[in-house]
Amino acid sequence: MGWTLGRYFFFRYATITAWFFVGIFALIFIIDVTEFSNSAGGVPGFKFSIAMTVSALRVPMIMLQVVPFVALFSAMATLVSLNRRYELVIARAAGISAWQFLLPCCLGALLFGFVTVGILNPIAAYGFSHSESLESELRSRQSNSVSAFSAPWLRQKADGTEVIIGARAVLNQGMELSDAVFFVFDADDNMVERKDAERAYLRDGYWELVNVRTMRGGENFTSEAAAKVPTNLKPEFVQERLARPETIPFFQLPSKIEVARSFGLRANAFAMQFHSLVALPFLLVAMTLIAATVSMRFARMGQSGTMILGGVVAGFLLYVVSVLVKAFGNAGFVPTYIAAWLPVVVAMFFGVTFLLYNEDG
Repeated sequence: MGWTLGRYFFFRYATITAWFFVGIFALIFIIDVTEFSNSAGGVPGFKFSIAMTVSALRVPMIMLQVVPFVALFSAMATLVSLNRRYELVIARAAGISAWQFLLPCCLGALLFGFVTVGILNPIAAYGFSHSESLESELRSRQSNSVSAFSAPWLRQKADGTEVIIGARAVLNQGMELSDAVFFVFDADDNMVERKDAERAYLRDGYWELVNVRTMRGGENFTSEAAAKVPTNLKPEFVQERLARPETIPFFQLPSKIEVARSFGLRANAFAMQFHSLVALPFLLVAMTLIAATVSMRFARMGQSGTMILGGVVAGFLLYVVSVLVKAFGNAGFVPTYIAAWLPVVVAMFFGVTFLLYNEDG
């Protein structure tokens, strides 16, 4: 296949992919703004501009989950449109095989994956972390209570005391806690002090608490602008326990994994996130091959709705299996690199086998 025709197929795929991406981005943004406005509309200080800012910051993170389906649907739409305009028929009549005109689409999917990992992922990680800070600041105006059913909890021992730490929200990759509460116990496991803080920052050897309300024994709460709680927790341990791997950019993950493992931590969640992102471009290629298995019939033979529906179902099943195996990798039941690559390899073999059977006999 010549360079001109290959470039035409590539830009056709890229254009359709871009329109799918922009359309889904706009739809998710509208839905997220509406949902956030409904849930936070009664909070003091709420403004519609805040809702739009928060949604704009966290929609890229949602788009990371949608990217495989964008690749699937754009590949199907590209091949179906080429078929209906008889462009694939002419290409076949000129002696071009299916593998040749699928190559530009696969290269486009691979490039789409690289852009997603190298550009969209860091933007999504930063935006989601910032959106959590904005949302936490907005909601903290409503109350300063901590729910035992939803808050993350940590236990530490330092200076002969034991402290249980809870928070409404975890920010800045686990280095900052919003609406935090510290329960201090003595050597006999008796609670001797409670500290409620609007913000808690992990420093070197201590927690720095801001806007603190302290209660000792049966006394009433007393307020102070700042306080310190000694700690022997390392940032890597706190990040492993509290930080969401999705909030750490791809290029920072290898160093986080290495440092966490140097402290004896497994870092399965970070390793799983890293291998999943490395495998993402090839997952998009697998999605393109799955789309090709159901989208390359001649237009005059009719595009079977059942076949196209089967392709969509196969894509969804691949995504569900990937998420399920990822959960096993996070739990440590399966090596993280196997959990990330196994669904991709199986899907590629399935697509290639089906196309070999249909195209080459």
